[in-house]
Amino acid sequence: MTTTHRSCGVLLHPTSLPGTPACGSFGAAARDWIDLLVRQGVGVWQLLPLAPTDGTGSPYSSPSGSALNPWFIDADDLLAAGLISAVDHAELPAGGLDRLEPATASVRSAAIAVALGRHWREQPQDHQQAFATWRRSQDFWLEDHCRFMVLRRLHQGKPWWEWPGPLAQRQGRALSQLAAEHGPELLAEALLQWQLRQQWAQLQRRARAGGLRLLGDLPFYVAHDSVDVWCRRSLFSLGLDGQLLQQSGVPPDYFAVTGQLWGTPVYRWWRHRLSGFRWWLNRLELQLELFDLLRLDHFRALESYWSVPGADPTAEHGQWCLSPGMALLAKLERRCRRQGLLLPDGRLPLIAEDLGVITAEVEAIRDRFRLPGMKILQFAFDGSEDNPYLPANYEGERWVVYTGTHDNATTEGWWQALDEESRSRVGTLVGHPITSPSWQLLELALASSAELAIVPLQDLLHLDDRARFNTPGTVEGNWSWRLVDPLAGLEGPLQGFGAMAARYGRGDG
Repeated sequence: MTTTHRSCGVLLHPTSLPGTPACGSFGAAARDWIDLLVRQGVGVWQLLPLAPTDGTGSPYSSPSGSALNPWFIDADDLLAAGLISAVDHAELPAGGLDRLEPATASVRSAAIAVALGRHWREQPQDHQQAFATWRRSQDFWLEDHCRFMVLRRLHQGKPWWEWPGPLAQRQGRALSQLAAEHGPELLAEALLQWQLRQQWAQLQRRARAGGLRLLGDLPFYVAHDSVDVWCRRSLFSLGLDGQLLQQSGVPPDYFAVTGQLWGTPVYRWWRHRLSGFRWWLNRLELQLELFDLLRLDHFRALESYWSVPGADPTAEHGQWCLSPGMALLAKLERRCRRQGLLLPDGRLPLIAEDLGVITAEVEAIRDRFRLPGMKILQFAFDGSEDNPYLPANYEGERWVVYTGTHDNATTEGWWQALDEESRSRVGTLVGHPITSPSWQLLELALASSAELAIVPLQDLLHLDDRARFNTPGTVEGNWSWRLVDPLAGLEGPLQGFGAMAARYGRGDG
């Protein structure tokens, strides 16, 4: 993504890929999806975080920020590679194909991990050596991830601060005992993560061979009940008992009179500074190994963050605290330059999620590093001529424009909920009657000055809010939408998208 290249992309999370039991995977459907995007000249595939989800299915509050979600492992590919047996494969539980089924996906991936461990000693020596080399290279996160996931199962899913003291406090003797008594389970977890990385790497190579860039997404905070916090408590605002001293959120506004309380620990930034931001840099670099571009969620917290007392039930009594985001990004920029990870025009391969009320100080950090910000067209029609989401008000090209995101209604759903006055404003801007809201808003995005225009797949398919991916502030019915029809049926809509993008100088084929 450079200042001279206009591009287009589609937002689709792998969980939504069709034709696989319980959950979309990194297997054949993902390969076919990449090939389909490449054939139609689409330049970017945007995904949500690939980390394991929390209990509500959200990938934005993960128990392990550096791991890949085990749900994505493809059993067919493992069978073809001789890593599991035909009997193992036949005994895997299978769910329906129309909705994501978290319970079945979890049981299925756990069974695959056991099968990988069972057949590990049968694998060729060079295969075992490759795994050992990879395992050593991932010491930043892998061993503790395996420990954490095994301990969670041993303690029936209880949060880490409710484990026995020696384990909650990571005492050496307790961890050694865990290794001695549960070695096979720890190995199985590591093998599962290795195979996930192997399968993802195959998709990366396929995408790059076709000129398709992969755009990932990094949550700003990590979950309280996560391996990251369990391992590095001093980096987070926690008491000696593991409870929150300060928690994250955003202050009251027009949409939420008591603010939003997220319940994740805020950072002890002074400790991050003392370490040279080691944890943050390792986390970012790992993600940049997985993706060509990375969206930083809640970017404004790199300048200042809303810190709420840990016991508060709402976010009303928080306060703004400064973050050292400028220093962190400067250090990342230097490391990426040394490692050849900067974009061709010298920029960091990052996109700033700068939605909501953004201050001049936040904009200064974004602009200092020439990071693209985000524009959402569904926000553009409040009647204000200076609305920053109106394409006429985009200053320059350093933007990523969306019809909507995973947190918005589908465009069809948004249109159905609009009042007549707002519909009239949309029609005035588009210039003719609204007969296909999704595609007409998409054309507005493609015609804008933004260097990258992205559309959720639901909008290409004219789907209403029954296909909505997430409704912020709710915990039921989210993150479960899946494609029902085969990918071959998307050839026509994507061909139309590619042709329209090409008319506005965004063809990547």
